[in-house]
Amino acid sequence: MNWWSNISSPQWQDDMPENDKQRSDLKSEKKSWVEAEKYIQLGVTLPAATVIGWFLGSLLDKWLGTHWGKIAGLFVGIAAGFVQLVRVAIASSKEQEQGPPQ
Repeated sequence: MNWWSNISSPQWQDDMPENDKQRSDLKSEKKSWVEAEKYIQLGVTLPAATVIGWFLGSLLDKWLGTHWGKIAGLFVGIAAGFVQLVRVAIASSKEQEQGPPQ
């Protein structure tokens, strides 16, 4: 058996779609995962922004010797998270009005 018969054998092609219906199903599945990623991103971004704001506020407290930096950083982090939430919501509503990019 030579190297060409290994490459041209149909065994490696088992995972490839056989017709247009299977290709469209794969595209549809990929599209749904991409759509879900946008909302998963929000679930991570909002808490991460809050924690980062609190952490930076605590660093500010240590540097300045105050006790209000954590609270201020917490509010700034929450605000940053909500700004991102609004950005994604606006982008999602525009995409639904115009249709997905081709």
